[in-house]
Amino acid sequence: MPPQPSQKNIPEVITEDYYLTPEGYMVFTAAYHLKRGYCCQNGCRHCPYGFKKKKD
Repeated sequence: MPPQPSQKNIPEVITEDYYLTPEGYMVFTAAYHLKRGYCCQNGCRHCPYGFKKKKD
């Protein structure tokens, strides 16, 4: 049997961890990102790790 890919520990999402934009997008707060414990490097709006996505 091939080895299983490692799973990241994803914390439970509660209503204080996000808000919905008028367009219906879910936006995670800085508090959620800190609770998650790492930067995903996707250029999140409230990234507490200082990552800025490069624009083309």
